[in-house]
Amino acid sequence: MLWVKAFHIVFVASWFAGLFYLPRIFVNLAMVPADSHAERERLLLMARKLYRFTSLLMVPALVLGLALWGLYGVGRGPGNAWLYAKLALVVLAIAYHHACRSMLRSFEQSSNQRSERWFRAFNEAAIAIFAGIVVLAVVKPF
Repeated sequence: MLWVKAFHIVFVASWFAGLFYLPRIFVNLAMVPADSHAERERLLLMARKLYRFTSLLMVPALVLGLALWGLYGVGRGPGNAWLYAKLALVVLAIAYHHACRSMLRSFEQSSNQRSERWFRAFNEAAIAIFAGIVVLAVVKPF
């Protein structure tokens, strides 16, 4: 079980590293002047590759988490309300991941209407989600 848990942590941390950096690319894309096509295309290429890679990291993170629950019984039984709160945050992280895809598409279609400041604030949400998941998994406050 410890190997599964260790790899689950590695993939979750890697997935979130992508979720931390992708909105930062969006900040830079929002700041690109309209006449700077080369810079825009370079940032779009980086964002596409990072989104794909991050999506690949999300899958084993989720599968290993399900294995911990289904095969090893982590979070089962009384006194495990922390797991339901953690799962709610995981669903929120998946929604955040898909929101990044939507934002990437708006940049690809040159239809983004959000400011670089908005993307800076959006970037902080991933940190809050990650912190909540870690605290719930480690501290198990309820």
